[in-house]
Amino acid sequence: MNGAESLVNTLLSSGVDTCFANPGTSEMHFVGALDRIPGMRCVLGLQENVVTGMADGYYRIAGKPACTLLHCGPGLSNGMGNLHNARRARAGIVNIVGDQATYHRPFDAPLTADTEGMARTVSHWVRTTTRAEDVGRDAAAAVQAASALTGQIATLILPADASWGQGGAVAGKLPVPAPAPIDPNAVETAARLLRSGENVLLLLADRATHVPAQRLAWRVAVKTGAKLLGSYSNAHMQRGRGRLALDRISYGVDAAISELASFKHIILVNAVPPVGFFAYPDKPSTQYPSDATLHVLSRPDQDPVAALDALVEALGAEDVALPDPGPCPEVVTGAPTPEGLARVVAAVMPEQAIISNESISFGRDFDRFTHAAPAHDWLNLAGGAIGDGLPVATGAAIAGGPGRRVISLQADGSAMYSLQSLWTQARENLPCTTVLLNNRKYNILIGEYKNVGATPGKTAMDMLDLGNPDIDWVRIATGMGVEAARATTLEECAALMKTSFTRKGPFLIDLVI
Repeated sequence: MNGAESLVNTLLSSGVDTCFANPGTSEMHFVGALDRIPGMRCVLGLQENVVTGMADGYYRIAGKPACTLLHCGPGLSNGMGNLHNARRARAGIVNIVGDQATYHRPFDAPLTADTEGMARTVSHWVRTTTRAEDVGRDAAAAVQAASALTGQIATLILPADASWGQGGAVAGKLPVPAPAPIDPNAVETAARLLRSGENVLLLLADRATHVPAQRLAWRVAVKTGAKLLGSYSNAHMQRGRGRLALDRISYGVDAAISELASFKHIILVNAVPPVGFFAYPDKPSTQYPSDATLHVLSRPDQDPVAALDALVEALGAEDVALPDPGPCPEVVTGAPTPEGLARVVAAVMPEQAIISNESISFGRDFDRFTHAAPAHDWLNLAGGAIGDGLPVATGAAIAGGPGRRVISLQADGSAMYSLQSLWTQARENLPCTTVLLNNRKYNILIGEYKNVGATPGKTAMDMLDLGNPDIDWVRIATGMGVEAARATTLEECAALMKTSFTRKGPFLIDLVI
């Protein structure tokens, strides 16, 4: 057995059965092993940032890591934008990165790079394996690291001779690390603050925004009058009917500061202190008041359900039903607006849909108009590096299977970063509906230009403009095998969305806004 064969067998025995790949020469023995050993679903991405983004979306829905297959240091570097996003989303991924054979590295061939150094910038766990005999052992350790309660990026670098060398051995599955225990003092402190009658916020993030934690947090809120909010960058929220209508802190710094201005205490439940994405002249970096006190109930590496359960018990908070969000919105007609599109999506989406949202400017207020939609999963851009919406949707569709529709709310500028995802959606016949928000500009950057106190002139505006020539998304999509049509009104968009849900494969709606 060679090292590559021990790698595939170890991944399978450890529960990793999906591989998102863009391989090269150094990985051919791994590709050959995947060909010979049954059980691994292999999904080709035409650019590495698509590959890593798909692995991120897969984890968010499947709740377990997939592996990637990347070609040497440059291939890893191509995928680093969405590895950054995945790390911020706390997604578990096992990156398999090929490298020059150990004896070939000293010759400084063209693809030679500091692969391990690059990997450390976006990984929690990094190891280079130089012997075939150790590949299985190290692969099992990588899966163990990636499978922690707070998902981690584990990168295993394999020189080519470690893959083709003989002596590989299959390693068994290693136990998943237990989450860090909840601190009883943190629970008691939170309970004391909540009993005090002061203005207290519970800020929820990650698994604290899923249904089991929502129910417990709502019991705390009803018992004490505390306010509940979600962090802006929550990667995966469970929303819609039967779930808590949880608003997120706003993206805009002024709005966020206003929303948090009244709180004396902020209790973090798997959340980090709220800060702005960027610094702006004469504005604070933190979004909470300078006299507010932050308290940690649970860290990201702890179980928020256990923490909230302990808090409910300490408070004696009775079981109560989640509030009814009201009737589901109806289809809105007329020219596309943010509120109108949000209501259309809420009105027509099927039960248990998955939303991949990369519409930070046009879709900034989508949340508050979709609380009464059918139950769904909502995936946000967590790390701020644009270009994850389409690949995350693709990976989520792989994890969700044919019974769950994935809807991408996708800005046109960021879609250009990873449009190859459409080809993978067509090849895999995935149930993906993309609503392409086509305003032919980097609209968010126009707003940011003003936020930093500058007045854009012609040169600046030209760099923020996506026209001249206009991008023809219908032709791009159909050229990649995806059925597509253009809409200029909300009623046309609604009709096309309903049509797309009858298809087994992908569909793109070019919505001119």
